[in-house]
Parts: sequence; C-alpha cells; structure tokens
Amino acid sequence: HFLTAPIETVEVKRDRRWKETGNLFIETECWSDALCQWYLSGISVTKASHWAFVLEDSVVVVPTDKVKKTMAVHGHRVEMNRPEYSTKGFLITVKDLFRP
Repeated sequence: HFLTAPIETVEVKRDRRWKETGNLFIETECWSDALCQWYLSGISVTKASHWAFVLEDSVVVVPTDKVKKTMAVHGHRVEMNRPEYSTKGFLITVKDLFRP
C-alpha cells in the first residue's frame, strides 16, 4: 500500500506596485465585456492550496485559507476600473499576512 499525500498546488501572483503602496491586491471578481457583468475570479475560484507572492527577489508562500482570512479581517475592498481589464478585490499588506 502506498501512502498518498494530498496534492498541494500554488498560484503565483505578482503585484508590481506593492513596494510603492505597501499593499497586495487580491482579485475576487472580473468584468466581462462579452457578458456585460461581473464574474467570480482570482481567489474566489482558485483551487490552489497556497498562494505565492513574488516580492522583488523574494517569494512569500501562504495557505490560500490564510489569504482569505486576512482579506476578511484586514482587507480593504477596492475596484480597479481599467479599459483593458476591470477587477474587484481587496488590498492587504504583507504584514497582515503574518498576523495571527
């Protein structure tokens, strides 16, 4: 008999403005021009067990459940309206990810 461990998966994210703002953007919804409506995306639909944030020359890996908890407790809801890709989500700080 073989022991099988649960499959761990990682979704990798990069926020190019995190150093300037101190925040990470966690996407939850995206606008579809074709459907003319918002649909769930990002962390709302991920199947990944962990999220990895690329921060300059470092990577922070956090369980997805911890990212969701951090969003719920410390997140600030935002909407980013860009012509090419509008999204909704939350801003959290890297420091918030390490709070108990």
